[in-house]
Amino acid sequence: MTAIQICALIALIILAGLLVWAGYFMGHSDGMSAGMKESDNIQRVESAKTIRELRASLDFIKADHARLAQFSKRLQQALTLGEPERQTLLEIAEKLRIAADTYAAFRTGKKLERETRVLRDQALAIAALLEPANQESAA
Repeated sequence: MTAIQICALIALIILAGLLVWAGYFMGHSDGMSAGMKESDNIQRVESAKTIRELRASLDFIKADHARLAQFSKRLQQALTLGEPERQTLLEIAEKLRIAADTYAAFRTGKKLERETRVLRDQALAIAALLEPANQESAA
C-alpha cells in the first residue's frame, strides 16, 4: 500500500467514525426529545386525572355542604319554639288539670287522675323552659 492509500484509508475510517458518531448523536437527541414529549404527555394525563378527581370531590363536598346547610336550617326552624308554643302548652296543662279534677270527682280512675297530673306537670315544665328562652331573645 502506498502512502496515499493509507491516508485515504485513515480518512475513510475517520469519516465512517464521524458518520457513526453523528448518527448516534442525532438518534440520542431524537430519543431524548421523544422521551421528554412522552413524559410531558404522561404527566399531563395524570394531572388531568387528578383534576377530574378533585373536581368530583369538590362537587360531592358542595352537594354535601348544601344538604347539611338545608338540614341545619330545617333543624333551627324546628327548634325555634316561641310564645305561641308556650301558650299552647299552658292551655294543654289547664285542660289536663280540668281532666284530673274530673277524674278525682268521679272517684273512678285514680290511675287516670295520677297520669293526667303527671302529664300536666310535664307540660308546665316544658312551658317554663320556653319562658326564659323568650326573655333572652327579647333582651
